[in-house]
Amino acid sequence: MVDVALVTGAAGALGAEVARKLSSLGCKVVLVDSERGASRLKELASTMGGASIVTGDITAAATWAEAMPRIERELGAPPSLGALIAGAWRGGKPLYEEPNDDTVHTTLRAILPGMVARKRGSIVIVGSRAGDQPGTSARSAAYAASKAAVVALAQAVAAEVLEHGVRINAVLPSTMDTPANRASMPKADPSRWVSLPSAAGVIAFLLGDDARDISGASIPLYGRA
Repeated sequence: MVDVALVTGAAGALGAEVARKLSSLGCKVVLVDSERGASRLKELASTMGGASIVTGDITAAATWAEAMPRIERELGAPPSLGALIAGAWRGGKPLYEEPNDDTVHTTLRAILPGMVARKRGSIVIVGSRAGDQPGTSARSAAYAASKAAVVALAQAVAAEVLEHGVRINAVLPSTMDTPANRASMPKADPSRWVSLPSAAGVIAFLLGDDARDISGASIPLYGRA
């Protein structure tokens, strides 16, 4: 059986790396991001021989109501795997300036019912070290709080669905070695950061059958940062 893997934030550096990794492992891939990432998603899909693409406001239930049946028509099955990557650090914004971002919660509500009904599924939610160590995120309070909430959500929902054959885990990266981070921190040593292939490999492992006995975990991906 070929797995259908849904990746949110697929237009970003980590999301694209995860999508490519899952495609290389034989998964059919669903690429999800905002409308701003549409052109990048099309380019990414072309490198993997095609994929289902979802763009729009993924915090809106209406977006998923249209997308889920279309994914099944295009790929022959609904998602059995999910890598939820969203809400990257934007830097330097205090709480009162931060917009609301509820992508993880809405995406879980969209993809979990089908997994529970089929009693099969695995999801990895990408949080941040800031969620585990919020004291490192002064001037980014909303980001730290949202990532702490992501970890709590992952653990709570993992307990709810485990008996239905669905696993949920979280990974907590520190600084990722991305072009954007290199540009914004030119004096830093990126060899100390978390590499994209490393992070994608951990996520793919947690999604796969070799991790069948792992659920409710929060895995630190700190590199040497």
